[in-house]
Amino acid sequence: MDLSVILLSVVVILFLANVYSNQKRHKHKDLPPGPKPLPIIGNLHMIDMKQPYKTFMELSKKYGTVLTIHFGMARVIVLCGYDTVKDALLNHGEEFSNRPKMPIFSKTTDGNGLFFSNGESWKAMRRFALSTLKDYGMGKKAIEDKISEEAKYLVQTLNSYGGKPFDILTDLNAAVANIIISILLGHRFNYDDPIILRLMGMINENIQLMSSSAIMLYNVIPTVLDLLPGPHQKLFENMWQLQNFIRETFTKQKKNLDVNDQRNLIDAFLVKQQEGKSESSGYFHSDNLIALVNDLFAAGMETTTTTMRWAILLMMKYPEIQKKVQNEIDSIIGTAQPQVEHRKKMPYTDAVIHEIQRFGDIAPNGMPHETIQDVTFRGYFIPKGTAVFPLLYSVLNDEAYFKKPFEFYPEHFLDAEGNFKKNDAFIPFSIGKRSCVGETLAKMELFLFFTSLLQNFTFQASSGAEIDLEPAEAGNHGPKPYQLCAIPRS
Repeated sequence: MDLSVILLSVVVILFLANVYSNQKRHKHKDLPPGPKPLPIIGNLHMIDMKQPYKTFMELSKKYGTVLTIHFGMARVIVLCGYDTVKDALLNHGEEFSNRPKMPIFSKTTDGNGLFFSNGESWKAMRRFALSTLKDYGMGKKAIEDKISEEAKYLVQTLNSYGGKPFDILTDLNAAVANIIISILLGHRFNYDDPIILRLMGMINENIQLMSSSAIMLYNVIPTVLDLLPGPHQKLFENMWQLQNFIRETFTKQKKNLDVNDQRNLIDAFLVKQQEGKSESSGYFHSDNLIALVNDLFAAGMETTTTTMRWAILLMMKYPEIQKKVQNEIDSIIGTAQPQVEHRKKMPYTDAVIHEIQRFGDIAPNGMPHETIQDVTFRGYFIPKGTAVFPLLYSVLNDEAYFKKPFEFYPEHFLDAEGNFKKNDAFIPFSIGKRSCVGETLAKMELFLFFTSLLQNFTFQASSGAEIDLEPAEAGNHGPKPYQLCAIPRS
């Protein structure tokens, strides 16, 4: 076995043993079934550490859709298939609503923000985020206009390459980032602005670092590694810089805050601080604001960017599908600016976008949950404090709901007459109490950016390049780096 794999296995053992140290160690006869663990290493010897979700899928064929996996000494419950995941996250949503605690996030956010918080603080931040994103245009004409305007800037930028090969990541990243920045800060940046380049660079670097064995090791022995150099120090440096940028921004805004003219999410948060209610003093403090804005910025930028990179790569891979989308754009939109209302008249394009999200599957393991109390689920006992993985890979590739789960097949979302067809198992944003707060915004972005780009360009691979649909080994399930040619359509 490769030394790096051995090291990673050891790190994961220690990491999960630490993360789930509060988990009950005594055996329960009604635990979900699973492969017999070996001493110390548990089931790590049979898990593909680069693509663990594939191992879990295979094990579920033998042990069922609720199974127990041992990561070293730590017990994890894996949920497979749409029916099981839906049952857990909807019908038992409260019981499965916690997030596991990890030292890396405890150090950087101290339990604040949205994604890795729990309890009443999490509930307050989620309520605020949902209501404020809606107030500042999520799903409404105001934000649609911002996305449409940003799509024009992106088209202009792509035109500047003159059909020559380039990597779209930075330009696409900046375009998507500008949408969430406009909501959070009320501002947009040019794509070559040093500020947005620095912000995007730090976030993208942190996403890569999060999946490294060094960060996993930090979660095991944080007090020791705090004193030593390593990738964790770079992650912390990036986080402090991001947090300082957010702090400086809201400090400036606070000086000329007008309660009757709230310009963005930060203003809305600052107004909540001044209400004088118990919730305001308990949860609407500066540390929660910094963590919340950071969470929303990172998620709002990275997930849509990654999905759009899959979209362009898949159109290059399947030019006949790209052409059918363009034909529908020409027929329904013509040369006008794409609008959200066009979507209901464009079933094929809608189906293709859904299939891009399903096939791209940017969070195959799903975000980890943790039981908030002892739970009896589908006849099995799951103790309080147990980590639970609702495996989105198993949902988006569920053979009971998708005819060709491992192929790119837009017909998954079309009926026999070519009309758009919903599919219950399409849950790329997850479901339940911890589902993505920006789902409505992301759907709007994907449609408007995708149609604007295909209205103006045909995407091709650079000469001699092979199109690889295998995902990169990174913190997310994104494509490997690639270059493209954006050929202007006459």
